[in-house]
Amino acid sequence: MRFQPLAKLINLHDGYRCRFVIDGLQLLLIQQGGTHYLLEAQCPHKGHLLDEASIELGCLTCPFHHYRFDLSSGELLAHSDEPCRPLRVYSPAYEGNEIGVLLE
Repeated sequence: MRFQPLAKLINLHDGYRCRFVIDGLQLLLIQQGGTHYLLEAQCPHKGHLLDEASIELGCLTCPFHHYRFDLSSGELLAHSDEPCRPLRVYSPAYEGNEIGVLLE
């Protein structure tokens, strides 16, 4: 496993979100309520980017079809059409003053 840095911890704040593309993998890093979340950056329903998704009470809502996912687990909580798979979530990794992801 290799550590892939994404951001300096000093630059993160509540409301922070940034999309990264690493080895073809699109990731979305979010800080909400002092907690860091790292998840896939595209909705599994139709593949829309989640950069502009709303976040409320621990739920992320896709702005296009309003599918709702649990921010911590990725579980699909609500859908308007056919259900889709859960949102993939990743464990943030920390090294020194950076946050990142461990990749194989």
